Amino acid sequence: MPIAEPTLTALVLLTVGVLMGASVLFSRAAGKTGVPVALLFLIVGMIAGEDGLLGIRFEDFGFAFRVGTTALVLILFDGGLNTPLSSLKQGLRPALVLATVGVAGTAGFLAIGARLLGFTWGEAFLIGAIVSSTDAAAVFTVLRSSGIHLKKRLGTTLELESGLNDPMAVILTMAATQALVAHESLGWGMLLDVVIQLGVGAGLGIGIGFAGRFLIQRSRLSASGMYTVMTVAVAFIAFGVPTLVWGSGFLAVYLAGMTMGNGKLPYRTGLLRVHDSLAWLAQIMMFLLLGLLVTPSALVEVAVPGLALGLILAFLARPAVTAPILAAFRFKRRETLYASWVGLRGAVPIILATIPILAGVPGTERIFNIVFFIVVVNAFLPGATVQRVTRWLRLEAPEPPPPAAVLEIASSQILSGDVLSFYVDSSSAVAGSVMADLPFPEGAAVMLVVRGNEMIAPKGQTRLDPGDHVYVFCRPTDRPFVQLMFGRTEES
Repeated sequence: MPIAEPTLTALVLLTVGVLMGASVLFSRAAGKTGVPVALLFLIVGMIAGEDGLLGIRFEDFGFAFRVGTTALVLILFDGGLNTPLSSLKQGLRPALVLATVGVAGTAGFLAIGARLLGFTWGEAFLIGAIVSSTDAAAVFTVLRSSGIHLKKRLGTTLELESGLNDPMAVILTMAATQALVAHESLGWGMLLDVVIQLGVGAGLGIGIGFAGRFLIQRSRLSASGMYTVMTVAVAFIAFGVPTLVWGSGFLAVYLAGMTMGNGKLPYRTGLLRVHDSLAWLAQIMMFLLLGLLVTPSALVEVAVPGLALGLILAFLARPAVTAPILAAFRFKRRETLYASWVGLRGAVPIILATIPILAGVPGTERIFNIVFFIVVVNAFLPGATVQRVTRWLRLEAPEPPPPAAVLEIASSQILSGDVLSFYVDSSSAVAGSVMADLPFPEGAAVMLVVRGNEMIAPKGQTRLDPGDHVYVFCRPTDRPFVQLMFGRTEES
């Protein structure tokens, strides 16, 4: 092997490592200043790109599309794993309408704005379709990692919408691209394609999720790390099979993750932690790569229409479509206003913008740069203001502070008992009680009490004070009684 090859490989890995490390280190400062973390990763990629400090020239749209698609599969699967079935009762119906009718309406509304700015109808609808969906990675990051605790129904609706609406945007983008390639107008047959792809994706996604759950529950693998390999394999299969049979792979992988996450899994806590790490790694790699694709010098000529369309999407298109949909489901005016504003865009539109380029549609490099502007505007404006807007509209739900220590049990087998975590509020029935006086069922016991930075081994005379985090082991049959004593579990 030539010496140049390992040297080149070392330089590539060194560059990637430096970029990833810099992104992670700067993300803390970005969170304090209100800059969305995803946008920071994108900027780091641009700085390292052709016009940046490192001068890396990268123009492989096909490779970027494949990497971006793989990253989205991991992100959506992780989102599904962390979506409890109980949340579907509260937010599924409005989320489904937002993810279908809302996406189509947003694409149409923005297409009108693009047409008024001088684009042809074909180009205008392509732009609208590309940026029509909110971004799962951005929404999950903002709502789950920024310390914001939204009221249950609103937060659930926004998360479900972001996880379910990518398929509609992909279908619209593919249809618009095919129409431009064939020099035809969009027909009503597209509606049938939407129904077929969503139906096939939903059915296969749930089926593969159940099959994956059944298989992993009955597998006795040699190492705990192999279980993560198995779940990643399920994610890839859940995307690949529906896509090959004209279904929506993105919808399928999200539903497969949800189906698996709502069942009993061996090494559950470890699996969720690893998939969270994989989702972050995928997000960082995806945004860095897409940042390398963008050439800042080429953005100057599209700055005006790009910024204009970004503002139209944020202030007109998203609110005009979201408000009547949520009003129909009797959301409060404050909640409707919030959902209209938090329409975060991220990597998905940039990935979709590579589809017409790969299809050879003339002039779509310009559309790619315009989409970049739209994404930046609709990531920065809502993302940087989401905490202030949440408090201004009084939509935060009271949540207990996280414990300083977390008790976890890892098992290669499905155990019959549950470990429940409770926060002792001043209004809790057990607040101030001595454990010996509490009527625990025969098969239940307090395993650990976390008080500030102190871990306490519970005994009969241990008193439960307000502010304590209590870990209780109980049998499934005793869970309702234990929850009656302590209240709502911290993870629910």
